[in-house]
Amino acid sequence: MPTQPALALIEYSSIAAGTRASDAIVKKAPIELIRTGTLHPGKFAVLFAGQVAAVEESYVEGLRVGADAVMDRVLLPDVDPTVYDAILDKAGDWSADTLGVIETQTMSAVVEAADAAVKGANVAMVRIRLGDGLHGKGLAHFAGLQADVEAAIEIGASRIAYRNITVCTAVIPRLDAELRGVLKQSTFFSEGR
Repeated sequence: MPTQPALALIEYSSIAAGTRASDAIVKKAPIELIRTGTLHPGKFAVLFAGQVAAVEESYVEGLRVGADAVMDRVLLPDVDPTVYDAILDKAGDWSADTLGVIETQTMSAVVEAADAAVKGANVAMVRIRLGDGLHGKGLAHFAGLQADVEAAIEIGASRIAYRNITVCTAVIPRLDAELRGVLKQSTFFSEGR
């Protein structure tokens, strides 16, 4: 179980506006600042967690101060513990037969999709990558039985359909053992074999 029941992520098109908004976020309420900073292509993002009321207050303040620079955002008042862990780079169990992938244009969208997917289907959250090395995109990997992974991918993609952004998905049954081993180590090309 995560120590923080609520999670929020706000992405800004302006580094200056994002920095100013991040300062307002941490000053507004007692939240835990998980990550903040720049990423490609010239964006700024802030990821924070804490008790629901505090995260909601800071989230609203971040939207207010960032105003027109807000590109995307997500607030999860009851984030799934495995999604929280994956965001903190704690990789899950890759051993299942089938791998599912959700790739989104924004980090916020993939966090929302991943949370819906693991809450709606019997799959393991394997890894979430946010922004860096992805040109600001979000990437989530799930593992489980093929039918469960298919359901998770459908649930996750459906959950973010309102965003009107490109979502790419894949279901890979009987994932090759060698590929699984490489992906388990890292999904960064520079760190793979």
